[in-house]
Amino acid sequence: MPITDVLAASDISTAINACKAKDSFSPKTFFATVGLSKKSPPEIEKVFKMLDQDKSGFIEQDELQLFLQNFSKGARALTAAETKAFLMAGDMDGDGKIGWEEFSALVNAS
Repeated sequence: MPITDVLAASDISTAINACKAKDSFSPKTFFATVGLSKKSPPEIEKVFKMLDQDKSGFIEQDELQLFLQNFSKGARALTAAETKAFLMAGDMDGDGKIGWEEFSALVNAS
């Protein structure tokens, strides 16, 4: 399923453009701009499952680094600092990855 089944292409474009510069990515800002924070839990879960590339039930560091590319093919990879900050913002139990509950809480904190 394409991510545009859940999120508007224009919102995705706006959110990607807002963080084109290195070290300008903020998960809370991105989720608000792309409209994910206004979606229902089932819609947020669909996006989570798309981001969980290896279907492990978690979004790990390597998947976070390529986070923006899940929304737009030509988007940049997150920097090491952005990836670490994203992981720290979402990883509530300290296991080094973001599960569904953690992702949902991070999106809804936006």
